[in-house]
Amino acid sequence: MFSFETVTLDEQGNEQSRRSLQAEYFTEDLGNHVTLEMVRIPAGEFPMGSPEGEVDRASDEGPQRKVRVAEFFIGRFEVTRAQWRQVARMPKVKIDLNEDPSYFKNSWQQPVERVSWSGAVEFCERLQKRTGRVYRLPSEAEWEYAARAGTTTPFAFGSTVTPQFVNYDGNFPYGSAPKDVVRGKTVAVGSLSVANAFGLFDMHGNVWEWCQDYWHDSYSGAPADGSAWLRGGDSSLRVGRGGSYYFAARHSRSAFRIGYDARSLGTSVGLRVCVSAST
Repeated sequence: MFSFETVTLDEQGNEQSRRSLQAEYFTEDLGNHVTLEMVRIPAGEFPMGSPEGEVDRASDEGPQRKVRVAEFFIGRFEVTRAQWRQVARMPKVKIDLNEDPSYFKNSWQQPVERVSWSGAVEFCERLQKRTGRVYRLPSEAEWEYAARAGTTTPFAFGSTVTPQFVNYDGNFPYGSAPKDVVRGKTVAVGSLSVANAFGLFDMHGNVWEWCQDYWHDSYSGAPADGSAWLRGGDSSLRVGRGGSYYFAARHSRSAFRIGYDARSLGTSVGLRVCVSAST
């Protein structure tokens, strides 16, 4: 178990309450004193997508529907430059990996970026080969379930967010929150101090996170069992979630989704890994 703090914010982004919680996790040793912390996410059902009245809602966030998700584990943090470098030095499975592709290099604890979808999959496959556990990218449903952590508000922290807790472009706040800090770069994972109620840091902002799914412009016909949607749609585009330091606060909402070219090497695109509980 590990302990963490989470907050609830009001419509102006002021802290209303703060709670201390605990979560279960395990640690994967990647070698050279580099570890990967994986948090247990309990099984459950949630309304995936956004309600029609949510501010800045996009049509591809619906129709909102109930989805059942099985228990799984997901990274406590986004994959860091240090973790990426360590795994990139492991034996190749399908493609080569650049040991340090990131544009931002202030700290080895910054999230890795400039990672393509196939590079993210290779990272997972090398982890599988080393550990015997089936590491993979989360399905889009798993990602949103983990990001919401039991909430139905636009953000896990409530009706809005501020740069004190989320790394986004503070020139473009959400709802009634004021304009605020513009960092213009990634920050070390977990450095903004608060997690969501599942114990996950930076699910909103910092870097976009790849999911398994093909891009679809609506949820009509989507799986209801939490699995990745790998039929129909556009397979050249993969789903990105969570927003980033470079985007407006609205892009960091739990329901917001974007279709990224799977070959994209953007400076705001990274990853977070997961593993099924059965493994």
